[in-house]
Amino acid sequence: MTFADLQRDAHRVLSDWQAPDAAQEAVRREYLDHLSAHADAVSRDGVPHHLTSGGFVFDPTLEQVALVLHTKAQLWLQPGGHFEQTDATVVDAALREIREETGLPVRAEQAVVVDLHHHDLSAAFGRCRSHRDIRVAVVLDEPAEVVCSQESDRAAWWPVDALPSPTDPDLPATVSRVRDQLRAASPRRAGRPTESAAAPNRS
Repeated sequence: MTFADLQRDAHRVLSDWQAPDAAQEAVRREYLDHLSAHADAVSRDGVPHHLTSGGFVFDPTLEQVALVLHTKAQLWLQPGGHFEQTDATVVDAALREIREETGLPVRAEQAVVVDLHHHDLSAAFGRCRSHRDIRVAVVLDEPAEVVCSQESDRAAWWPVDALPSPTDPDLPATVSRVRDQLRAASPRRAGRPTESAAAPNRS
């Protein structure tokens, strides 16, 4: 794959995606405009305001979400990062980031695009000025332990209704909205007992 291939895939994903509300629809359109304006919009070495990918991983009960303590941002966030030329698709890039940062066994057939988030970056991120995240969600079939990687200070499962601090101010509402979307798409998950969830791993 090349970054040109990934750029085309990002355009396809965003063109096909049905935004859940007007605010997300506005972000979707802005992303498409950005892709049209910049041929290097998915490369970290391209325009300083570029697309990235990541995702929310939920336990089988949808009661817990996996987060990492980001080394540069010093915030608890969902795993994610830049595209690589080895990524076959936007979704594959998100799943690679999840596996690298949490060790969780996520698969492409589990992933669905659920959120777009454009955020500015601090000077700690070097030449990167802002990230336009394309975020997927994955619900694990079985409980699994989070494993912290060298890219993060910590990694852990957290209750969806009690996320850690500090975090992005938008994250609690976003995680809650995404969980509601997943429950609506698969009502059977809403009734699963919480005892089957993996015990929180705050290592």
